[in-house]
Amino acid sequence: MKSILAFGDSNTWGYVPGTKTHERFPYEKRWTGILETRLSDCRIIEEGLCGRTTVFEDALRPGRRGLDSLPRILETEQPLDAAIIMLGTNDCKRLFGANEYIIGKGMERCLDELVRFVPAEKILLISPIHLGDDVWHPEKDPEFCEESVRVSRTLKDVYANIAQRWGVNFLAASDYAKADAADDEHLNEEGHLQLADAIYRGISQIIWG
Repeated sequence: MKSILAFGDSNTWGYVPGTKTHERFPYEKRWTGILETRLSDCRIIEEGLCGRTTVFEDALRPGRRGLDSLPRILETEQPLDAAIIMLGTNDCKRLFGANEYIIGKGMERCLDELVRFVPAEKILLISPIHLGDDVWHPEKDPEFCEESVRVSRTLKDVYANIAQRWGVNFLAASDYAKADAADDEHLNEEGHLQLADAIYRGISQIIWG
């Protein structure tokens, strides 16, 4: 059986849009669960964490720095046949004040850890869905701001360039799915299904050629 790591944030964890109590879609509704069902003889190692960033330490929510947790996870789960990484949304928060260039640098730090355990050609780098126009409103998620929305929409080009330079595979989640209007941040059930379809096509090529 092949093992595939899925490393991400709340849209990997399966956060239900608009809920304030961290409600979670059941595994079979999350893109990770859908993907595992469709891939024969493959195990998806789901490592999603709400609020996870690439390299930024969130003083309001400790333990969310992806670069800190990756080495432990990679050592624990080896050997891995492939890895999927989708981060960047939380890096857009106003607290960090990071532009797309800095966020890209953070992703490259994560890739630097990943390639120690997984060959570059077996890694799928995914740029996240776009934040919706109203995500920063008080009733949604005021940890973001209008600039966060702009930055989120530039990550596709930044990550595509990173993927080309690093020799990893690339997919833009925003080409296939969008944030639900309930919070302008998270995938709904349809979004998880659409993203799973796209990742299935990409990861199948990576695993079996």
